[in-house]
Amino acid sequence: MTDTLKRTPLYDLHVALGGKMVPFAGYEMPVQYAQGVLKEHQHTRTKAGLFDVSHMGQCFLNSKTVEHGSDGAHEMIAAALEKLVPGEIQKLKPGRMRYSLLLSEKGGVLDDFMITRPPMANADGRLFLVVNAARKDHDYAYLQAQLGDEVELQILEGFGLLALQGPMAAQVLADHAPEVATMAFMSARPIKLAGIDVFVSRCGYTGEDGFEISCHGKDAEAIAKLLLDHEDVEPIGLGARDSLRLEAGLCLYGHDMDESTSPVEANLKFALGKRRREEGGFLGAERIMKEYHDNPSRLRVGIAPSGRAPAREGVEIQTVEGTVIGKITSGGFGPTHNGPVAMGYVDFEHSHTGTDVNLIVRGKPQAAKIVDMPIVPQNYYRG
Repeated sequence: MTDTLKRTPLYDLHVALGGKMVPFAGYEMPVQYAQGVLKEHQHTRTKAGLFDVSHMGQCFLNSKTVEHGSDGAHEMIAAALEKLVPGEIQKLKPGRMRYSLLLSEKGGVLDDFMITRPPMANADGRLFLVVNAARKDHDYAYLQAQLGDEVELQILEGFGLLALQGPMAAQVLADHAPEVATMAFMSARPIKLAGIDVFVSRCGYTGEDGFEISCHGKDAEAIAKLLLDHEDVEPIGLGARDSLRLEAGLCLYGHDMDESTSPVEANLKFALGKRRREEGGFLGAERIMKEYHDNPSRLRVGIAPSGRAPAREGVEIQTVEGTVIGKITSGGFGPTHNGPVAMGYVDFEHSHTGTDVNLIVRGKPQAAKIVDMPIVPQNYYRG
């Protein structure tokens, strides 16, 4: 099976570091290292963890009809993308980024992804996108088909992407590039690390402060080793990445949302820009805005099971009277929470915080409560 799997530019380093390699989204990726998922999770929450996310898709959307850097170039490329997303992209400032959702004509979520307006001179007319690994081939084809002749899709094939996450991340990175210390959350800029040109964003998917570093594949190992040389940085695998994002209430595409799920059902109403809610003009707007104003039939919620046994994906959710109202989409043990954590979809009338429910685990009801997300507070840098 490994013959058909791809490898990131950091594959050899993972093996050298003792990473346990598993198939994930078509790649061989480290699920954990020698210290194990629990300690990797805790290290990221207290110091800094380095993740390989080079399997993600990185690309530029380039205007083909307006010269880059000229008046109206950003507005043109942003307006084109706004046909497919519910976010406010035209007002995105240089060097700022936004979480958004790629939509179908039926208002379903085809992927969630990050959109950045590069701050460099003459960059207007370009948008930098980072999409999910398992969806990148679909996304690239969809973007090209929907945007047509006005936009060029420039795929950054073979690039590396590293995520440095945790409360010590800024201090570690600032040792090599002092200017990152005061970068705002959800901002991005080019910097140099040990003389290597990279593009760094202050963001991540753990609930902690941190950065994502995009670089040429040939430079990825040197950058990883540079950061791992710091005593507060450890390599972290997919196992801890999953438990961290689950505690932080962050969706995993294909589990917590898919093409049948609307942004409102997924409890991602914040991704709908104010102007976009008023004007519409994006795919699926009729369904999405009806749910926005009238409430959806179901809603993604946080769930805190009682006891110590985790409730995994697919577990049925019932009322205390035994009526089926939904199912778990992600679940496991939360090391920081020090107990089981989960999220899933329930009928809207049962989605209120504090509602008692039962989870049917191995055929037996397990008491649980609907809780606010994130289950563990997020520690993003606010300046």
